[in-house]
Amino acid sequence: MSAKKSFVLRIDEEVYKAIEKWAADEFRSANGQLEWIIDKALTEAGRKKKGKAGSQPKEPDAEVTE
Repeated sequence: MSAKKSFVLRIDEEVYKAIEKWAADEFRSANGQLEWIIDKALTEAGRKKKGKAGSQPKEPDAEVTE
């Protein structure tokens, strides 16, 4: 497991409430949800290698239809 850096984040109360709700919907903590959001954004922006060891949990699998 990779080391984690702690830091203070000031965020609008309404934004935080929305993150908490989203996290609860996906069975994550608010902190875990923020890590997932940041990890996904970095990957999509090409600023992080895909599949790097120690990456955050994957997005829940989409429903498969055949």
